[in-house]
Amino acid sequence: MRKKDRHLPPCVYQQHGAYYLVKDNVWTPLGKDLPSALAEYGRRLSPKGGMVKMIDETMPNILHGKASNTKAQYELAANRLRKILKDASPHQMKQEHVEKIRDSFIKHPNMGNRVISLLRLVFRHGRVTPNPAIGVERLPEGKRGRLISDAEFWAIHAKAGPRLQIIMELHYRTGQRISDVLKIRSADLVEDGILFVQQKTGKKLIVRWTPELRAVVERAKVLHGNVRAITLLHNRRGKAPDYRTIHGQWAQACTLAGVPDARPNDLRAMGITAAKNQGMNPTSLAGHTTQAMTVRYLRDREAEIVDGPNLLDVSKKKSAK
Repeated sequence: MRKKDRHLPPCVYQQHGAYYLVKDNVWTPLGKDLPSALAEYGRRLSPKGGMVKMIDETMPNILHGKASNTKAQYELAANRLRKILKDASPHQMKQEHVEKIRDSFIKHPNMGNRVISLLRLVFRHGRVTPNPAIGVERLPEGKRGRLISDAEFWAIHAKAGPRLQIIMELHYRTGQRISDVLKIRSADLVEDGILFVQQKTGKKLIVRWTPELRAVVERAKVLHGNVRAITLLHNRRGKAPDYRTIHGQWAQACTLAGVPDARPNDLRAMGITAAKNQGMNPTSLAGHTTQAMTVRYLRDREAEIVDGPNLLDVSKKKSAK
């Protein structure tokens, strides 16, 4: 283990004002300054496609312990990065390159920020120093204001398969994240309602039974006949639904229904907004600790009617005297 120059990659040493790649006692010059030396190092060790290899090698560690929804989003971002960086080498990457990648998503800021966040993790797990994605500013994201109407909900519902229909209704009626809905266990169907332990926050809550919620759960129980499974929602092999599969089915149903710009998690916002309008506590339903956290899910933000101040007309008082 080297005692100095720990910032250098394996097998790279500085000697007499220059950098060398040392393998089998052969000292190969890389350059006199560190940036050019790292670039040459990258070309020699991974002449083509090195970034793709690094993405593939680091993804298992990055995804470990993540929620299924997060995994799916990261994998989508990883596929984008593989195409963008198919000919790039890790040690050739500079901050300006990462900024160009970010700027290419200017019309899709959510995906752009996700791609850069993942790239930052790839460099970190790949032990690339300095990490060229650190310090790259995020693209500004506009607040999601889309509220799916009842008519749009049922139009999508009509084009969805039986399992997706059940998922849609559970998503709306419980107001929980899609990842938590997909992982409802049979053991979570308790006396008072459906028990949720939110993956993202660890918050524990029970969504109280209603006749409608009981009915959709009963439909879910008999969806695949006598197939035994741990989760309420599952396939014919007893496995819980994969978010990517559900997202694809959702997109297809939206296209067939002619409903644009609709995302699965819009149903959570729809349910929380409906709960507020029906006099319920949307913050408790969402599992948030503060009302401010819930506001971003409320999609019926009407313009507030306010009063302006009166202006005292001093000139009239003077003339009256």
